[in-house]
Amino acid sequence: MPALPPEISLTFRSRTSYGGPFRERLLILHTKIGNPAKGVTMNTFRRFAIPIIGVLAVVAFQDSSLAQPAGATPPGAPGRATQAAPPDNKPRTIAPYFTPAASSPKAPDKEGFIQRWLLLEPINKPNRTNTVFTGTYVRNTFNTEFFPNQFTVVPRDGDKVKVGDQELAWHALDSTGFNVKLFRFAYGLNKTIYGVIFWAVTVVDSPREMENVRLAAGSNSASIWWVNGKEAVDLFDDRRMVMDDVVSKRLTLHKGPNIIRGAVINGPGLSDFCLRFIDENGAPVKDLTVNLGSAGK
Repeated sequence: MPALPPEISLTFRSRTSYGGPFRERLLILHTKIGNPAKGVTMNTFRRFAIPIIGVLAVVAFQDSSLAQPAGATPPGAPGRATQAAPPDNKPRTIAPYFTPAASSPKAPDKEGFIQRWLLLEPINKPNRTNTVFTGTYVRNTFNTEFFPNQFTVVPRDGDKVKVGDQELAWHALDSTGFNVKLFRFAYGLNKTIYGVIFWAVTVVDSPREMENVRLAAGSNSASIWWVNGKEAVDLFDDRRMVMDDVVSKRLTLHKGPNIIRGAVINGPGLSDFCLRFIDENGAPVKDLTVNLGSAGK
């Protein structure tokens, strides 16, 4: 390309775009027009515009090459089929979000959150949106009998239930975080992750009768929670999980085992929950233990 006259300046610069390795190249053509002494004639502009456009085309081609992963064929390359993204063949696992529940009792975490649960593999309940999760819809759904004794059973690890054409298993697990990541539970087991209902059961041992405690819960999306067979907390509508999002009225934990049961429904998006007991001052109740084998003793 011939040298540019002072009337036309060509600037090249490169920058990295936010969020990725792709480089954006900018060619900026500055023309000084308006001052007759520095004006650009049409012939001069034609003389340099065509070579500059050629440079722009080369840079655009380079950018498209940079956008391709190493070894990939650019889309539409003549004589070659476009390579699809490699399938995710890695074995799925619920680690590091869960570990198998041990036989020894487990205390809540330092903030009082209950981490040991019996979780049922997800029940298919297709919903294209979470906006349908009104109180009426959620109650009617959870009051449907999906499996025998769903409001009274305290299952064992590995127990199975039949729900329609699904055979689902219960898993005794410890969550490694304060919240129970149901999405990761389902994904790790190669189960349905959207449009589902999860059932959760745990047994909390109290060293004494505790009056005036409250159940504090958060869930994504809607859920209902029961303590010793009585509804304690409900969370309706499309919502994200927030710690202590809803708090129950005052209730009493019996000395010995107390059965906590919950159901969580979600359409698209992630699913999880967190649960703990708090005292009259809002402080977490931590002198409890979770022993999944203590029910009925």
